Amino acid sequence: MNRFGIFLSIFSILALLGACSGRDYSGTYTGYAWKDEIKGVSLEEAKEKIVTTLTLDKDSTILDAKMDFLVQKSDGSWSSRLDESADIKVDFTVTPTPAVPPREGVEYKAGQSMFQIKTASTMSLYAVAVAEDRTLALAIAEPLTRYLFESKLPPKFDYNQPISALTIASGLSVPTVRLSAGGLIKPKSWDEFKDKTFLDFYRDTYLFTGRGVFQGLTRNDSIKAYLERLGVRFDDRGPKPTDPLHGFTGNGGWKGNYEAIRNFLIGKKATELTSLVDWSNPRYAGAINENNFFGVDVKAGATATVQNSVDGIAGATVRMSRESNSYQRALVAAGILTEDKVIKGRF
Repeated sequence: MNRFGIFLSIFSILALLGACSGRDYSGTYTGYAWKDEIKGVSLEEAKEKIVTTLTLDKDSTILDAKMDFLVQKSDGSWSSRLDESADIKVDFTVTPTPAVPPREGVEYKAGQSMFQIKTASTMSLYAVAVAEDRTLALAIAEPLTRYLFESKLPPKFDYNQPISALTIASGLSVPTVRLSAGGLIKPKSWDEFKDKTFLDFYRDTYLFTGRGVFQGLTRNDSIKAYLERLGVRFDDRGPKPTDPLHGFTGNGGWKGNYEAIRNFLIGKKATELTSLVDWSNPRYAGAINENNFFGVDVKAGATATVQNSVDGIAGATVRMSRESNSYQRALVAAGILTEDKVIKGRF
């Protein structure tokens, strides 16, 4: 064999070795995070779990991503929090009254509500209905307090008033039911919030109006304009009668948030994006214990919550440590991470 032939042979061998050394990540991989893992509950025993499914190409580029939040029902079947269907009934004979917030020496007590709502999740939910006599019933989940705020507006109500008129003190916006005890704001009395509307619990209205059905809405817009965003139609007598309508604000509930995560992930390289959360942030790092559980042992200055309700994390405005946990476990299945690198979220 001449020198040229030897050179080609060596080059071919080196090229073959180079090709063999590159990992082919092509495939579909699934990861899980589940409730009470910190208590020793196994995935098989868990009653709630988040499932992440990633489809990767050979270079680890994410071609598709799916995430679901599953809750086991009493009959053993599973329901998804992404299910946006709802069974909503409205009793127009009820006048909404405020819930009693819990505080020292006082237990929480629900107020009177016009609404009976059966749905997979009330996060970001709104519902509205109009009776034949033109009485309007409205319910909206306020995300920071996690209370359901209700309005009962009578026939011939002046819908040209600004949204800023819908304060707690006016009686036009009533926090009737606590939807979750995990709100960022935990009222002890509604007196301290009496001049607030549903838009006012965050430092600016962007939490509601930066995206979704309320995008661009301001306190100065009319109540009519606000309700039209929710699907209410008006004629010269006011709101037209309608059966209950419902939807989700902001990113659009669980389904909208998980779709936002999917959009964020597609096109990213999984070998480079090894977490949905930047755990180097001192506020987060200080809440990770020696067993890689987040939010259990929280050092001074750290936080037990990974959430950005305004700008989002990985596209989503929900709390993200559990979702990141599930994502990382999919990377373990793909051989990109090892289990000891997984940060187990607060679930």
